[in-house]
Amino acid sequence: MIPTPDLSHLTRHDLEQVYDPAEDTFLLLDALEQEAEALRKERPLICLEVGSGSGCVSAFLGKVLGQSASLYLCTDINKHATHCTLATGKQNKIPLDPVTCSLARPLLSRLRHAVDVLLFNPPYVPTDTDEASSAQGSADIAGSWAGGADGMEITNRLLQDVECLLSPRGRFYLVALKQNNVPSIQSRMLEDFGLTSQVVIERRAGREYLIIIRFARTTPS
Repeated sequence: MIPTPDLSHLTRHDLEQVYDPAEDTFLLLDALEQEAEALRKERPLICLEVGSGSGCVSAFLGKVLGQSASLYLCTDINKHATHCTLATGKQNKIPLDPVTCSLARPLLSRLRHAVDVLLFNPPYVPTDTDEASSAQGSADIAGSWAGGADGMEITNRLLQDVECLLSPRGRFYLVALKQNNVPSIQSRMLEDFGLTSQVVIERRAGREYLIIIRFARTTPS
């Protein structure tokens, strides 16, 4: 078993400003551990986590891959989150490279078809559109959960860029709720971008039913 990253350096103030790892985070970690052998075999060079928050997931990916030449890029709209991500990388001896920005738009031209592992635990809680827009505009902790109509408004923005980001062998791991209509997401990504998908792991967590979907250009072996 791969240990969960050490987050003991995060203060109470940090966790008031940044999403505290919860069941959705840990399910994504379980999915990455389940895929560990295949991920190591691919020897990814560029990994990108969108919405890194505390940095827990990217630090865990670094532990999964072990000693490698991988570049671990992390983005978050919340400046405090990028600070925490950097600190989590240092705490766990994983060289995380955080950037404060919205989703991955500022990196698209430089990362075109270059990302081998793309991770996104989005704000998936259904809210009204105004609340989601306000949360993104304020760039604070609310931006980590307010997902707009069907919980998909922020996710849909990134889905438009996934094909552009993924390398020929790239894998995209997405956290979703059952009510986000996972079959619709899968069919849309196949029809619009030619990306195949598979549910890696799913689990009920209280009132939420969480699902991790993996997308790729072809079905990974």
